[in-house]
Amino acid sequence: MSSEDVAGKRTSETAVSTIVNLAEEAKLASEGVKAPSHAALLSIAKSLVAGGVAGGVSRTAVAPLERLKILLQVQNPHSIKYNGTVQGLKYIWRTEGLRGLFKGNGTNCARIVPNSAVKFFSYEEASKGILWFYRQQTGNENAQLTPLLRLGAGACAGIIAMSATYPMDMVRGRLTVQTENSPRHYRGIFHALSTVFREEGPRALYKGWLPSVIGVIPYVGLNFAVYESLKDWLIKTRPFRLVQDTELSITTKLACGAAAGTVGQTVAYPLDVVRRRMQMVGWKNAASVVTGDGKSKAALEYTGMVDTFRKTVRHEGFRALYKGLVPNSVKVVPSIAIAFVTYEVVKDVLGVEMRISD
Repeated sequence: MSSEDVAGKRTSETAVSTIVNLAEEAKLASEGVKAPSHAALLSIAKSLVAGGVAGGVSRTAVAPLERLKILLQVQNPHSIKYNGTVQGLKYIWRTEGLRGLFKGNGTNCARIVPNSAVKFFSYEEASKGILWFYRQQTGNENAQLTPLLRLGAGACAGIIAMSATYPMDMVRGRLTVQTENSPRHYRGIFHALSTVFREEGPRALYKGWLPSVIGVIPYVGLNFAVYESLKDWLIKTRPFRLVQDTELSITTKLACGAAAGTVGQTVAYPLDVVRRRMQMVGWKNAASVVTGDGKSKAALEYTGMVDTFRKTVRHEGFRALYKGLVPNSVKVVPSIAIAFVTYEVVKDVLGVEMRISD
């Protein structure tokens, strides 16, 4: 069976069944693999370190924009304080100072480091398993991953990483929107986790999980697929003399990462808005940016993902699904580009060799 036939067959399936099938194939592919050697375990550890460093560096670099994005997503529409990227950053600086620009960054790094580590490692391992099975199915030992198969590997990696660290992301959203005027403050990530668990129950730690899972498929999947496909295309075609000795320059890698980030975040952004709003539901003595400083004390009454979509569009219009898109666009492009490049640079420094075609 040719690669075109396989791609055509995959395209006809639904997104969910594609991910499930790819996960099953990767599982079958791993059954005949022997226990990893000491060298293999060391390589795995280095891969995790590289992914963790990449996530921490990239998020810290854009922390002020990340906080502003979340504030724009969840602020009460009847009490607008943040009205754009420049005005919003100036308002945070004026009312909260330098620390306000980086509020929640420590929690974000605590979450994103293990998240990125698991995501990058899971992607490479899933890619190896899927490539092995793909070669077995096609009978072509020289076959390479198609963009669709890369999408499946990236989506699997994103879902695994996001699910493993989701409670931290949920409380990070609440910690980020706290201001000096908030009625009650979480003292830190562990205090927030224990408070939500005690007052709202364990299920509350996964509020917004469903739109997050759905959003992972286009966001993370397209990030990896576009980035890897662009790299392969540049190496094979060598346009504008951007490639020398089969290696891309740092600038070219940044451009590939930026393109990947732009595509992924644009497609998945409404789901991110819905997720953040669902995370605020049930918060006793919520932050003032959510309640509107007493102008609207009624609790948010979103009952699920579809209900959040419907009420957001009904009361605020379709554009509300893209609140915070501008700072997110400014943030996500350098963030993802820096994450990809940092990951590869750290891998080179640590001497990690993990080409999936080996």
